[in-house]
Amino acid sequence: MSEKICVRGGRVLEPDGSSAPYRDLIIDDGAIVDIVSPEESRGVTTQIVNATDRLLIPGLVNAHTHGHGSLGRGMGDRWTLELLLNAGPWLSGKRTMEHKYIAAALNAAEMILKGCTSAYDLYFEFPAPTPEGMGTVAQAYRDVGARVVIAPMLADMSLYEAVPGLLDSLPEPLRRQAGQFALNPFEETAAACRTFLESWSHPADEAKPALAPTIPLHCSDPFLERCRDLARAHGVGLHTHLAESRTQAVSALKRYDCTLTAHLDALGVLGPNFTAAHGIWLDDDDIARLAANGCAVAHNPGSNLRLGTGVAPIRKLLDAGVRVGVGSDGTNSSDNQNMFEAVRLAANVSRVADVDPGRWVSAGEALKMATSEGAAILDLATATGRIEIGARADIVFLDLDNINLVPFNDPVNLLVYSEDATSVKSVMVNGRMVLDNGRFTRFDYRSLVRRAQDAAEELRARTAENRQISAQLERHVAKHCLCLCREPYPVERLICDPVEA
Repeated sequence: MSEKICVRGGRVLEPDGSSAPYRDLIIDDGAIVDIVSPEESRGVTTQIVNATDRLLIPGLVNAHTHGHGSLGRGMGDRWTLELLLNAGPWLSGKRTMEHKYIAAALNAAEMILKGCTSAYDLYFEFPAPTPEGMGTVAQAYRDVGARVVIAPMLADMSLYEAVPGLLDSLPEPLRRQAGQFALNPFEETAAACRTFLESWSHPADEAKPALAPTIPLHCSDPFLERCRDLARAHGVGLHTHLAESRTQAVSALKRYDCTLTAHLDALGVLGPNFTAAHGIWLDDDDIARLAANGCAVAHNPGSNLRLGTGVAPIRKLLDAGVRVGVGSDGTNSSDNQNMFEAVRLAANVSRVADVDPGRWVSAGEALKMATSEGAAILDLATATGRIEIGARADIVFLDLDNINLVPFNDPVNLLVYSEDATSVKSVMVNGRMVLDNGRFTRFDYRSLVRRAQDAAEELRARTAENRQISAQLERHVAKHCLCLCREPYPVERLICDPVEA
């Protein structure tokens, strides 16, 4: 039986964010069993965790990340989404099991350091997911101390096959070279997914499997239907990049004569287990479909800005009743795993999507997206994303003396608009300190840093040929996609909605 813990002396963010009174937390077996005033806890004789000068908030929840992207930090500049995908064979290719572990551990470590305790990770393993690879990723997260949903990225078509006309537009020998990046037939990948799901052995409250048919255009209809059926049979989530770029939106009209969301709805893919990452190029009918099917959206404002894909219609999604979480996206597309930055952007980008300030995303809404709403999207069979009796003790300890929180005015406004993760001192997951006054307690961080640097240098050598091919393809991919984007699209994403009289 575990010893009770009393977290004493801190200020605790109220569930509604309205205040942060001094409260002591009583934790037993990883759960919060009582929240009491300092006077009430004086007689408690148990393990004491000193929280003096600390603000206690729920661990942030990352609704969309890519663990494999951590080793690609700082590798690209003026990339659109399609140019990022074009770079994929060298950014994420030629990896050993050791590289896969290091990348996942590095991703998890950065999130813990920056106050995030849980994540939905769409991890890429080429040419298909394996039980060994996904198990290694899950173990890396558990070793660091973060909770995770692992969803291998799945496709049976490459970028060059998925974008209409792109492969045919390439000159020889580039067309032939692009062909070498072809993916496995969907039957082989589906069989690998079945094995992955059936052999999963990690505790469901720490690491849970899901499936990620990565981009609908990159998946044949039979493959999407197989992913749908596998997810339902095994009771796991489906997560995809939906309507992320204008190129995708126009490509869908060319291939399906309807939007991506409408096509997925026709295939029966949408449902309560479905999460759409990005959701930028959605029309009103798309939003209604997502709402009617109980779907969720993972809002990734950082990468949306970085890749120039647009601004998601978050207010319309919220008004329709769609659950919205916040994601950091991958480090190779949004530069970091700082959920405080993602939360701030989630609030601020709404200012350019609507001229009516009453329709902007508020600080309270943004923080809720990154805590309780994100936790519901991950569905980890644990009550996380809040500090209340019965919830798991996933708690971030912020330094109240840090300049970000001085003076201590409205707590939610401070967390969303002022905090940048530098106040994070300690992090507790399931009642155990995984970061204690800036030091990891479960693994050797310095060793991970050395291993990550060695891995990056080794991968640069291993992927040199792929990088050269991608560089030659880049100009042609950019030109073709730019031509597609110049074609008229029925639902243009306006900077501002018209103001009603």
